[in-house]
Parts: sequence; structure tokens; C-alpha cells
Amino acid sequence: MAFNIITEARRCLNCKKPMCVEGCPISTRIPEVIHTFLEGDIDKAGAMLFENNPLSVICSLICNHDNQCEGHCVLGRKSTPVHFSSIENYISDNYFDKLEAGDIEKKGMRVAVIGGGPAGITIAILLARKGYDITIFESREKIGGVLRYGIPEFRLPKSFIERYKKYLLSLGIRIRPNTSIGITITVDDLFRDGYRAVFIGTGVWRPNTLHIKGESLGNVHFAINYLTNPDVYALGDSLNIIGAGNSAMDVARTALRHGCKKVTVFSRSENMAANISEIEYAKFDGVEFVTGVEPIEIREDGTVFIKSEKNSEGKRVRVEGSEKLYPATSTIIAVSQGPRNRIVSSTTGLDITDKGLLVTNTYGETTRDGIFAAGDVVLGARTVVEAVNYSKQVANTMDEYLQSLTEQGAADQ
Repeated sequence: MAFNIITEARRCLNCKKPMCVEGCPISTRIPEVIHTFLEGDIDKAGAMLFENNPLSVICSLICNHDNQCEGHCVLGRKSTPVHFSSIENYISDNYFDKLEAGDIEKKGMRVAVIGGGPAGITIAILLARKGYDITIFESREKIGGVLRYGIPEFRLPKSFIERYKKYLLSLGIRIRPNTSIGITITVDDLFRDGYRAVFIGTGVWRPNTLHIKGESLGNVHFAINYLTNPDVYALGDSLNIIGAGNSAMDVARTALRHGCKKVTVFSRSENMAANISEIEYAKFDGVEFVTGVEPIEIREDGTVFIKSEKNSEGKRVRVEGSEKLYPATSTIIAVSQGPRNRIVSSTTGLDITDKGLLVTNTYGETTRDGIFAAGDVVLGARTVVEAVNYSKQVANTMDEYLQSLTEQGAADQ
């Protein structure tokens, strides 16, 4: 393994203008990391990755590398790109368990982090390392958010999330599981109890619907719900999946591993939204694909689709008379999701968009002083690395805000 990784690292051309860095949403200094690794300092290379991206070891497994770093590698134009994902995983995995909290000078200021997903974990780590007393409020029994409840084990082993939990605890971060802010405890309660700032990173867990006949039938489910706990679903022998993003591929491959004999993914467009590599994995697993169709009705015995094609203006239109029933014992809808409004409905001063997303400025400040937000609850369903990148900016903004409170308090005295 190590020999292969070293051989792959040696393929890096150390470009003067590294396109791989431009393709990375969090601007990882890829050539520098590889050079440091090849110089024999794997710990320094690991530190470079972690300081830039606290979820580096996870992103190395689940990022869309085909469209990001590896997709921009100049070697990929005529040959095979440098597989930085494998290099990053090897370095980050080696480094992560060496992380130590060290001596942190406490500032004596409490910060509440609502949501233990990628954004919340990132914020918690960055602010805890700056000396703030962090409590993560997680609505489920375990932290991880989409990492735990939205990505299958075969793509992201849950052991990685447990390692993060161990690190969070070593930083002195408190975790309150099974605690939904906005029901028993409100945001106002948090401020009452001495939290000086609140971060909202609750993600998007409300499935989007198609608004077609049959969505309430007993054999119809939503992707985000299914992926949370596939073991509780009885899908039968065959499954139709409406939607062709990464979640659809995760559902398809998971369903096959849980006993479905035939799984078919349906897409309105011929150009499916999922990563190329995820589509290829799904095909190798035995998933079938039907493109150029739209669902018009879900039945107990399957799903009715109608053909969809582009007209002379490039717009997709239905082909009347082309309706067809595709038999299946179950149907799963995988057309993205939106936020739940539990916190917004119980908190004054927070504005939301017409899609229910929290309104913030570019620094993650919401419309109420002292409350910040990042991740999918602000941007909609995006990638993990995008959530981490945005959360880094918000963590800096929160630090500046909290420092201003300290300075104001000193001035008042």
C-alpha cells in the first residue's frame, strides 16, 4: 500500500500553476503536501491537510475528486491524473490519531453548536482550539449528521466518525445527544444560560416531494429517510429510484446489499447529476438505468413514467402517449431535500428564503445578532467539503464577534 502511494505521489509534476488546487473547493495546497510527504515528513504533511481542512480524512473518501482536484490535474488531459484522494487518505489517516489537544488557554466564553454534522463538527473543532467552551446539541443519538445517516458504510465507515467524536471530547467539547433545539430547549434558552454565540448547522433533512399521485402509498419512501437506517425497510425484490444524484446511487447500492434483486435508477436527463465514479460503481454493482423519462404516478405495482426529450429550443418536453409502467415492489424518491423549520419557528429575528434556508451574509451572520449559520441549512444540499470551507470562514467571523464582546465588556468596566 505504502509503495503504491509513494509511486503515485512521485507522478505529481509540482506545477507552477497547480490546476488541482484551483479545482479543490477548499484550496488544498496539493503539490506542497505531496512534496512534504515525499521529503519524508508525513506528520507535517498531515498537519498541513488538517489545518486547511479539519475533515480531510473524511473528504479524501467522499469528495467528488473526478470533478475537483483530480479532474483538474494536467496529467489527466492525456493520461491518468494523480490520484490525490488516495494520497490524502493515506497521510490524513496516519496523522489523525496523532492529534493532541495540547494546552489551550480558555477564554471562559460558551458557544452553542446546533447540529453535529460536517459544519457543526468543523466549527466546534476550530473554536475549541481557540479556547471557547463548546457544546454540540445533536438531535439524534450520535453525531455525524449526513456523514453517519446519509452516506453508506461502504463509502464512509462509521469508525471514522467515532474517531472524530474521540477527538472532540479530547478538546473538552461537550456533546448533548437526543436534544432538538426548538422543541424543549430554545435558542433564547441558550442565551439565557450564558452562551455568547450560537451556530446553526442543522443540515437539510426534509425530503423534497414530486407532488404526483401515489407519494403517500405504503411502498413509497424518501432517500434521506431510507439511508438513515436501511435495516428497518422492507423493499421487496425490486426497487425504482426517482432521481440520479449521489444519494440515488447510495440508495441503489445499499438496496442491493439489503436483498433487492433488481434496482433501477430513473433520470429526467441523459446527463445524470451523480459523480461519474459513483455511477460506474453502481453499474458494476448491477444497478440498471433509464434516462429521458419523468415520473407521473406511483402505484403499488410500480412507477409510471413518460418520455422526456429536448425540443428545438433546448427545453425538455413530455412526449404525449409514451406513458409506461415500470414494475417494482417499492419506489424511493431521491430528489434532494430542504431544511426543517423547527429552530426558525421558535426563534425571533431569523429570516429565511422562499426555500426555507437561513438568510446569512457572506460571513455566516444571520439576521439576529449572535446567531451564525453555515452548511446545507444556508446553501441547500451541497458537498461536505463546501460545508467545511464555508464553516472555516464562519468560525473566523464568530471568533471576531466574541472578541468584540470581550473588548466591549472591558471598556464598560
